[in-house]
Amino acid sequence: MSAIFNSIIYQPLYNILIFLYNVVPGKDFGISIILITVLIRTILVPLYKQQVDSQKKLQELQPKIKALQERTKNDKEQQTKQLMELYKENKTNPFSGCLPLIVQLVFLIAIYQVLINISSNGLTIDSSQLYSFVENPGKINQLFIFLVDLTKPSIIIAALAAIAQYFQTKMLMGQQPVVETPKDSDKPDIAQMMNKQMLYLGPFLTLFIGIKFPAGLSLYWLAGTLFMLVQQILMQKKSSR
Repeated sequence: MSAIFNSIIYQPLYNILIFLYNVVPGKDFGISIILITVLIRTILVPLYKQQVDSQKKLQELQPKIKALQERTKNDKEQQTKQLMELYKENKTNPFSGCLPLIVQLVFLIAIYQVLINISSNGLTIDSSQLYSFVENPGKINQLFIFLVDLTKPSIIIAALAAIAQYFQTKMLMGQQPVVETPKDSDKPDIAQMMNKQMLYLGPFLTLFIGIKFPAGLSLYWLAGTLFMLVQQILMQKKSSR
């Protein structure tokens, strides 16, 4: 499995990053990270749209799901059967939103390993990982815009990434349809509770990870989150027409 991951995900990302570093004026490793982030996020746009559409469909079905759960609360087997039928009738898969998250996580792990391996190798490129047509630049310049050392944690970039994560999550929550909980229901809305928790938990984890790991990883996360923010704004404008 590790060999497949290395040949299909890790090595191509490694080579793309070094190729971008070679062609970026000034040999700025930070700019190269931003460019590869934009490239990855562009590739993942269809999956992201699938994730958003799946979340919207599930939110729209919440009233029916809650009513069904209330009717069948004493028969779990029947409840599960009717839920599956409801999803099938509405052409919705409750697990379809998981695939985009898994793919994004795989790319995050891969880019993390690339950055960590380059840093631990003394900023020297591993020639065994390079394709024959990618020039070996030798030692990498670790400074981003001549100021930030990408091999060390940066509180500023980590904080910016956390702030961006907060606004991106808040905007995503705002795009989801509001589902009112019946007044006579004594059950809390689990989905809304989880959304509220993620609004703060996500940025906190981003900040925590950012101050522990090299700034290159926080820069990747910051660029990716800003890309998604712009993407959500464009999608919102398109849907409102």
